[in-house]
Amino acid sequence: MIIRSPFPDIDIPDVTLTELLFGAAPSDAPALIDPDGDVTTRRRLDDRVRRIAAGLHARGIGQGCVVGLFAPNSPGWVAAFHGILRANAIVTSANVLYTADELAHQLSDSRARLLVTTAGLLDVATAAAEKAGIEEILTLDHAPGHLRIDSLPGAAPPPLLAGPGDVAVLPYSSGTTGRAKGVVLTHRNLVANVLQFSRMGRTSADTVLLAVLPLFHIYGMTVLMNHALHQRVPLVTMPRFDLAGMLRLIERHRVTKLYIAPPTALLLAKSPLVDEADLSSVELVFSGAAPLDGELARAVARRLGCSIRQGYGMTEMSPVSHAIPQDRPDIDPASVGFALPNVECRLVDPVTGHDAGRGELWVRGPNVMSGYLDNPVATAATLDAEGWLRTGDIATVTADGVFSIVDRVKELIKYKGYQVPPAELEALLLAHGDIDDAAVVGVLDEEGEEVPKAFVVRRPGARLDAAEVMAYVAGRVAPHKKVRRVEFLDAIPKSASGKILRATLRAAGQR
Repeated sequence: MIIRSPFPDIDIPDVTLTELLFGAAPSDAPALIDPDGDVTTRRRLDDRVRRIAAGLHARGIGQGCVVGLFAPNSPGWVAAFHGILRANAIVTSANVLYTADELAHQLSDSRARLLVTTAGLLDVATAAAEKAGIEEILTLDHAPGHLRIDSLPGAAPPPLLAGPGDVAVLPYSSGTTGRAKGVVLTHRNLVANVLQFSRMGRTSADTVLLAVLPLFHIYGMTVLMNHALHQRVPLVTMPRFDLAGMLRLIERHRVTKLYIAPPTALLLAKSPLVDEADLSSVELVFSGAAPLDGELARAVARRLGCSIRQGYGMTEMSPVSHAIPQDRPDIDPASVGFALPNVECRLVDPVTGHDAGRGELWVRGPNVMSGYLDNPVATAATLDAEGWLRTGDIATVTADGVFSIVDRVKELIKYKGYQVPPAELEALLLAHGDIDDAAVVGVLDEEGEEVPKAFVVRRPGARLDAAEVMAYVAGRVAPHKKVRRVEFLDAIPKSASGKILRATLRAAGQR
């Protein structure tokens, strides 16, 4: 049975993201505010975007070209992102915690022509660019020997040649399993999701948003950056998360809406620093990227004296498909709310393949990706011929259309909102000379956070201990992918077909 959004469909204009966000005449209203209080007006941002587009165009960057963006949140990040799109090119945004090898994989796989970074990340960026065969690195700030992206010579931005159906961004996601893959999101996908989410995330003349979330992540990219630009409300940028800094910025700029992931909700509920801060301006906290416990949600709402809402999505959906509307305080904050306008859903029994009252959530809509880059096998495993995206999450739905995520089919681990693909860590562990076999699953720690746990079979005679295993992995992956727990086994439990019995390991791992 197809379950449609209770909200009427919205008209999605046949325009690019550039046209949607920068089509109107610029004004002197604030668009971006950096941590020091420097204000970038809409006019200044528009000028910077056009200057970057002109410089890239003069360098031969245009339609079909991919540019890597590897930098922390800043007004410069926003200008670079939209300058690349204004040059008719494609952005592949990378996690600033990536190692050189991880970044090189993304740059090579996406066939990036240029890399944009900051002085503080040049060591990793340079090593990755060399591995990926990229000859030029541009920067957002001053770095000796490198040109700033906004100071490239160029006469004028090129004509807008990209169309709504052209690729706009290539974020990388592990999807339901495996190594990170390029998610092909078009201008239409992003335009649709900005407009769809606007029904749930209403703004006013007093709205101020804070970019706590990284803008390289599709959640921050759509729900913070592009949503703020579309709604013409100021966005305060944070280069990296720290609770004390976040609280100071909320106080200073009277932030009204906080878009966060569950680990930040836990800090807001428990940290003594919150008692010392004036958070009276906060009207709404919205959580996404991983499941938020209902009791934790209510604790945050009580402590801050604000409303709290939750949403659901994934990179492959640009990313939001479900959310609790701001004007529905009656909805349980442990749920993920309603399907967004223009979104259709099914709940499918993963065993029988039939529609069910409790089943894998399938989603179809204009925000759903066109596929994984150069990976038809992974695309076919996730998208069917009728456009249904298999999310890998088990959901239920009420008679009123309120969805709740209750379990997971997929193997992907969500650590503090970041994706950790078990297969990548397992491949790394199996490369260790003292490890015969390994499996990685997500287990809950003392605070209810999902963390990667490795089950390891030692090579006969090896004296490998847990600390050595964790150190080995930590030296080769981004911090969010580190193995946090280790247990040694005589054998990894597997099915007759050789598949790891992850449910068995998860159950054992929690004991």
